[in-house]
Amino acid sequence: MTNHDTHAQPHIVSAQVYFMIFGALMLCTALTVWISFIDLGFLNTIIAITIAVFKATLVILYFMHVRYGSRLIWLIAAAGFFWLILLLALGMSDYMTRQPITFPSG
Repeated sequence: MTNHDTHAQPHIVSAQVYFMIFGALMLCTALTVWISFIDLGFLNTIIAITIAVFKATLVILYFMHVRYGSRLIWLIAAAGFFWLILLLALGMSDYMTRQPITFPSG
């Protein structure tokens, strides 16, 4: 019987990588705040969500170590994103089809 380790060895990430990701997250946060003061109409929301998705991707890939994980970990992370998109799409479709509430005057 061979002495093979059936568990994967943890991937060691240098502190420099963590500091670079942290810097990127802080830069994206500052960018989000800066963009919020500029009136771009409906594009403000789209830009803010795009930056938020980018930040979430960095957190998932590096701080949750999905980047160094197996294919099964990638599949589970992708399934989570799929369900998030599905729930947001269903919620927005419900929200967009509702009639505005009107209150009686007087």
